[in-house]
Amino acid sequence: MSWIEGHQHRRTSTLRSNEELLKLHGFIDEREAKLALYEFLRNNTTFAVDLILGVKLFPFQHLAIKSMFETDYFLGVWARGMSKSFTTGIFAALDAVLNQGVEIGILSKSFRQAKMIFKKIEDVAAKPEAEFFRQCITKTTKSNDEWLMEIGRSRIRALPLGDGEKLRGFRFHRIIIDEFALMPERIYNEVIVPFLSVVENPVQRDDLFQLENRLLKENKMKEEDRHVWPNNKLIALSSASYKFEYLYKMYTQFEHLISNEKKKDKASRCIMQYSYDCAPQQLYDQNLINQAKATMSQSQFEREFGAIFTDDSSGYFKTSKMALCTVTDGELPSVEIQGDPSAEYILAFDPSWSQTESSDDFAIQIMKLHPEEHKITLVHSYALSGTSLKHHINYFLFCLENFNIVAVCGDYNGGVQFLQACNESATFKEKEIKLKSIEVNLDKPEDYQSDLRSYKNQYNKKDHKYVILRKPTSHWIRQANELLQANFDHRRVYFASRAIDDSYTTQKNKSIQIQDIKFLRASEEMKQSRGAKMIDFIEHQSDMLELTKNECALVQITTTPQGTQTFDLPSNLRRQTGPDKARKDSYSALILANWMAKVYLDAQECKVEDVIETFTPEFIM
Repeated sequence: MSWIEGHQHRRTSTLRSNEELLKLHGFIDEREAKLALYEFLRNNTTFAVDLILGVKLFPFQHLAIKSMFETDYFLGVWARGMSKSFTTGIFAALDAVLNQGVEIGILSKSFRQAKMIFKKIEDVAAKPEAEFFRQCITKTTKSNDEWLMEIGRSRIRALPLGDGEKLRGFRFHRIIIDEFALMPERIYNEVIVPFLSVVENPVQRDDLFQLENRLLKENKMKEEDRHVWPNNKLIALSSASYKFEYLYKMYTQFEHLISNEKKKDKASRCIMQYSYDCAPQQLYDQNLINQAKATMSQSQFEREFGAIFTDDSSGYFKTSKMALCTVTDGELPSVEIQGDPSAEYILAFDPSWSQTESSDDFAIQIMKLHPEEHKITLVHSYALSGTSLKHHINYFLFCLENFNIVAVCGDYNGGVQFLQACNESATFKEKEIKLKSIEVNLDKPEDYQSDLRSYKNQYNKKDHKYVILRKPTSHWIRQANELLQANFDHRRVYFASRAIDDSYTTQKNKSIQIQDIKFLRASEEMKQSRGAKMIDFIEHQSDMLELTKNECALVQITTTPQGTQTFDLPSNLRRQTGPDKARKDSYSALILANWMAKVYLDAQECKVEDVIETFTPEFIM
């Protein structure tokens, strides 16, 4: 670890130092005593956290919290497991106590993650050692889309990221962003940056400025004695990302502004980059590190644990190409929890029968068709292990009822049994839905057009005869992967944007049976209202699309001695076990969906020849 101070302007502290406070002797009045105590606590962060919150800090946490107090823009690029959420929660709590009237906003990639930081503060408050802090908390309220803690005149809010309009209604003095790498750039530029530009107490500032001007004219004070008002703060923490992503752009901007002697703004900035080996031994299980080294790719380990920005993924599908095929946040189509009735959708699934959390995921992908452009967009995704077949069937039915599904494709291995289980289930029988398969080859290029006609002749959406169960032959696997790669290259397949602003509001107001479906593991589920679950469901879709891209990025191509190409996870990842092992089921379902979309769109352009029989009369003598 190295320390570079840079050339940025540093404000002169208005607080007395510890040395100056030590010079205080004898009796002092109550106001002076309170002021001296405040200054001592601000100067000694570790002591203040221990006294007020009952928490012992590691040295790196002390440095971080101290820097959060002293700088305007704090960027922490920390290894996974370095207590990012806990440390920012401690800062927020202490800041709210020591700086009365401060408004603190907690944002993250999802409302669920923002609530986790809020919960860290609650957990600290519940400790017996945090008696002083508990006395400071005057009110706590929790609604579907806002968690609020009032600490005297200070307020800490956790809010969902998607509701940009609601965010604009607040004026925060501190903004804490966890997992900044997943922050939509549009939200940051259009919502977060304006927060930071609005000053606190503008009227008071102007009054004092006018007074200081008068005193300067009267030679009763010097220019350097002007009062220094605090700036608003941005606290951003994240794991490292790829160099082509927005986080790295911001990282390099910070670096430039810190080291530039001639920078125009007077804001102070700090970058703290912590690799796992900066952490105390008590924080990490060495076995975990060894397992991560053995099971992750080199570039993934460098990002996740080394806090190092890397150029690109090393798999068959490049992350940079998938980033180019991702719809910009704020543009359409965004993720959908209920489809557009006027649009057509493809559903593909890769089934799993095991109910253990360490099993493969049961994966579903839903593609939105854009026939006029011959393009498709992934708008909805499902991947879940450790739950019963009944839950998978319910979710499958939810997809069929809430999206205008025009074609279904499933992995033949397990797909036959799954369709049978669906058709025999009480829910499908109640809805009078019986899924039927289309028997067609679609393997040989020379027979492709005739196979398409056969598909089109058998196809009957009204009768639910629109399912193809694809046998994963080595030839087809190669073909399907090359098709997806070509579609990425030519930007014919897209990943939907996050639901923010209008699209977020539209999705949140959808009327769906949210309480009937399960989309999280049992360990991640919380008892919550319908409104809160809807927010989680919408944000979960963005997480699922990221999961799909991550799985694609891990896939590597190898060739056997016989010349057969295989597309699979690296051997070290295939050896993983446990609930958090690397998987490729969402990737497999994406391969099926992409292939099925081509078949369906090609079939729409295929003309079915009518067989006309003619009879020529003859006279028989």
